[in-house]
Amino acid sequence: MRRADRLFRIVQFLRVGRLITARRLAEKLQVSERSIYRDVRDLQLSGMPIEGEAGIGYLLRQDFDIPPLMFTRSEIEALVLGARMVRAWGGAEQGEAATQALHKIEAVLPPDLRDHVDQTLLYAPNFEVRAELKRSVDVLNAAASDRKFIEFRYTREDGEESQRRVRPLGLYFWGGVWTLASWCEMRKDFRNFRVDRMAELRALERQFPADPKRSLQAFIAKMREDSATTKTSHY
Repeated sequence: MRRADRLFRIVQFLRVGRLITARRLAEKLQVSERSIYRDVRDLQLSGMPIEGEAGIGYLLRQDFDIPPLMFTRSEIEALVLGARMVRAWGGAEQGEAATQALHKIEAVLPPDLRDHVDQTLLYAPNFEVRAELKRSVDVLNAAASDRKFIEFRYTREDGEESQRRVRPLGLYFWGGVWTLASWCEMRKDFRNFRVDRMAELRALERQFPADPKRSLQAFIAKMREDSATTKTSHY
């Protein structure tokens, strides 16, 4: 985590209005207590009205005027459900990011809305999601963002296996199944692959160049064209 992000999060935790010890902040941010002492001192020197001291705890003076985030109860429910779905079905890194985002939002909510975060009765169970699938989603997301080729062994529904090298273009979630939109180097065409049927997945160091003809936008256009052709043939 960048130090600037850590300083921001310290302020958000202190905005809750309760005394928080350096040890508790260190646990939340996964740094040493010494780092927290140094960060708080720097924040105080910058003019942030943080009160308290080492060994006792810190809090942000209540007259510090930052307007609270204003959400409706329905908006909070939507945010909580979204975060829970990402934790349940997204990659491991994405799940952690969703949790931290909720903490940031909760820290700046008015007290009457803050309690509603834990009271949201919308859930996204993930009893059947394997840790390997979460890792694959993280790897594919990073590779698509960095435009890096990936290789994997793929098993089709009929059991046929093949080795693939593709350009990852984007990930799609279909309510229990992730698919990868890609340009397949072997087929020289766009392909969809189910992530749960991939094995031995790895991202290569080699990057693929930006190419409008092999982009996500071109993939979507091709899928729409194929869908329109299929519908027409049914008449």
